[in-house]
Amino acid sequence: MSTGPSRRTVLGLGAALAAFSAFPAFTAHAAPNRPATSPLVPADEATTLWYPEPADEDLLIEQGLPLGNGRLGALVGGDPASELFHVTDGSLWTGGANSTLDSDGQFPYGREDFGSMTLLARATLSLPGHDFSDVTGYRRALDLSNGLVTTSYKKGKVTYVREMFVSAPDDALVIRLSQSGGGTLTGSMVLSGTHGETTTADTARHLASFSAAFANDLRYAAAVTASADGGTVTASGSRVTFTDCTEVVIVLSGGTDYAPDHSAGFRDQDADPLDLAKSKALAAATSSGTTLRDTHVADYRSAYDRFTLDLGFSTGQQRKLDTWSRLTARAADGASPDPELEASYLQFGRYLAICGSRDSLPMGLQGLWLEGNTPDWMGDYHTDINIQMNYWLPDRAGVPDTFDAFADYCIAQLPVWSKVTQEQFNDARNRFRNTSEKVAGWTVAISTNPYGGGGWWWHPAGNAWLCESLYEHYEFTQDARYLARIMPLLKGACEFWEARLITMSVDGREVLVDDHDWSPEQGPQDARGITYTQELLWSLFGHYEQACRTLDRDLEHAAVVRELRDRLYLPKVSPTSGWLEEWMSEDNLGETTHRHLSPLINLFPGDRIRPDTDETTLKGATALLTARGMQSYGWACAWRAACWARLKNADNAYQLVLTNLKPWAGADTGTAMNFFDMYRVSDTRAIFQIDANLGTPTAMLEMLLYSRPGHIELLPALPDAWAASGSVKGAGARGGFTVDMRWERGRIREATLHSVGGRTTTVTAGGRSVDVTVRPGESVALTELVG
Repeated sequence: MSTGPSRRTVLGLGAALAAFSAFPAFTAHAAPNRPATSPLVPADEATTLWYPEPADEDLLIEQGLPLGNGRLGALVGGDPASELFHVTDGSLWTGGANSTLDSDGQFPYGREDFGSMTLLARATLSLPGHDFSDVTGYRRALDLSNGLVTTSYKKGKVTYVREMFVSAPDDALVIRLSQSGGGTLTGSMVLSGTHGETTTADTARHLASFSAAFANDLRYAAAVTASADGGTVTASGSRVTFTDCTEVVIVLSGGTDYAPDHSAGFRDQDADPLDLAKSKALAAATSSGTTLRDTHVADYRSAYDRFTLDLGFSTGQQRKLDTWSRLTARAADGASPDPELEASYLQFGRYLAICGSRDSLPMGLQGLWLEGNTPDWMGDYHTDINIQMNYWLPDRAGVPDTFDAFADYCIAQLPVWSKVTQEQFNDARNRFRNTSEKVAGWTVAISTNPYGGGGWWWHPAGNAWLCESLYEHYEFTQDARYLARIMPLLKGACEFWEARLITMSVDGREVLVDDHDWSPEQGPQDARGITYTQELLWSLFGHYEQACRTLDRDLEHAAVVRELRDRLYLPKVSPTSGWLEEWMSEDNLGETTHRHLSPLINLFPGDRIRPDTDETTLKGATALLTARGMQSYGWACAWRAACWARLKNADNAYQLVLTNLKPWAGADTGTAMNFFDMYRVSDTRAIFQIDANLGTPTAMLEMLLYSRPGHIELLPALPDAWAASGSVKGAGARGGFTVDMRWERGRIREATLHSVGGRTTTVTAGGRSVDVTVRPGESVALTELVG
């Protein structure tokens, strides 16, 4: 089994590997660097998901394969005769700032006020005479190693191949149609908007396009063109037609005038989306299909190849199965492990991060992939777990650049979040208002949009939850410039809590507790001192103090915050249940098996509760996690798996991974044919929600490597299914390191620590320990841990 290119191979790609391109908005860009040689991973070495039939057009969200460049996304189905593309731009949002509160002091939450992410376009590729029933040898595949979706089949003696990708360097969706065996290609591409737009043709340039604006004044556009070898290309109305061609390249580009600038109303007034869409499509179409593909693959691999994974060998029989059959076989009672399938699931999560998050807007509940214009929960950014879970993976999995979209979003939204908080949070109708009558800093609602707007209810601890993720990225990177960028967020969150915390007497001691609040998303809405918030504040205050020391700034304020941290109430273990209390009550005030693990937030992703710390708290946390159960929605199982990994319980962590890998067949959750995690919302309908696809790989990596600044543990929760042999290269570790390691029979055989900014840490494995000192940019072999 190939585990991907070696580090030497990656470095040796040289000019073939372009810089990891990113476009923070739909803007003009310089001509891409084109690779001098092909960077393609050979088909027999690539990690691939494949299927023997096209997707059902009505089930594209479950069966279609995803493409994206971080801003522009697409779902493709692979029908030879009529292929539907659902095309998205991550900033195509209705709604606005939404800062007028409802009668209960909470935020409106509708598609017109709060807003919703929507589809940019539907495009249909037609090839008359290529009906699925008339072709042989059909295969569609998602090549994770190269970042390509391909469809291939034979019609008569001619082999047809369709390569599809969304290129970041060319900022466009590209469909390359080729054939071998003496055939020709005749067909068309029809471009349609999804909001009643009219598509028109530029006949001279063989281009079809549309443009429009929402009621919120967001302007957007899309354009498609084609170039060909042999034959002719024409355009009329909404259609670009190609006739008797030996090869065809179709290019679609589009976007909006959104800009991450609150002072300009989150608009780039100088942008012309229609002109940009046309110019990008036409510019890309001047290059050959091979050149466009190789440019995309080089860029994609410059991110993907930073990390490799081997969890062991699958059988020849397992490898012969298509992906859906393989998922089904793995879920059967008594089935043997399929470690290559499980490794591909982790790599699929990395693929989604690369395709869905590139310095543009971050991934919301569905990333860049929609089935229509009414996504559940608006496709928004939920701040009580979901957006955080979306960004646990990048640093751990060798794609740290994909975290930037999340950080940039928070930084851009901060001025509006601060203004709305200080003007609206203490509204007399808000049941969560500060009884101190003071307000400062910033916080958010449970849902947020790209315009500084909140939706649903206020979420006081949302600021600390966001800061937890933002600071953890610094722990992985040790990038002081980044830390300085997020300091206003950390400081503003602390200022909010300085104004909000109240004093209570507990067991004869004066402690600080949260005001009236709600433990997401259950129980009383007026509880004080909920564990979720108390734990988050313990982390927030500690992170802020450390950041002040690192940057040598705000040291007096850091001392004040340290005093607040020392006075925080920390949760007890209930003498009634034996669980860590979720509320300041020994009674369970909510649902025992509730999906959220809010009171365990300092077991994972936080670190206050650890196997090497307070035994009583650890037992209470373990008991609560046990009570929550082993069945829930996909994202909730992912969180449970990560928590069990932190407790070094490999069996439970692995079982939850397998639960999420079960093929979806109408149950509450499961993995669809295209690997999307499905979330049942009614007896007749389920939706895709991306957090489990990113959270489950995170849990898998936590099973292989635990880290916190100053401490790294290798193979803390290695399941038997992966123990025979395996390896990982490029796994991120907090403290500023990456780790390469290889194991056999559950024991480390090779391990190397690379510094990306860290200098000292302790590494443990199998009962052995070594203290390491290494300069940034250098590496050290951990021979003391080999056994």
